[in-house]
Amino acid sequence: MLNNIGLPGLLLIAVVVLVLFGRGKISSLMGEVGKGITAFKKGVSDGTKELEDDAATAAKDVTPEAEKDKA
Repeated sequence: MLNNIGLPGLLLIAVVVLVLFGRGKISSLMGEVGKGITAFKKGVSDGTKELEDDAATAAKDVTPEAEKDKA
């Protein structure tokens, strides 16, 4: 169904949305979408960093004490 829209259909939809909601409402909505995307990216990077930190603390030195003195 969406394959048949084309450029004129998209332009018509954009004009109708602009008329219904107004420029100010659309720009504020896009600002909120941008903030959400930024927060999502920050959350993903924080989660990845937390997993890497957990893996680093879990990786411990298993060298026997007698072997550590030789090095």
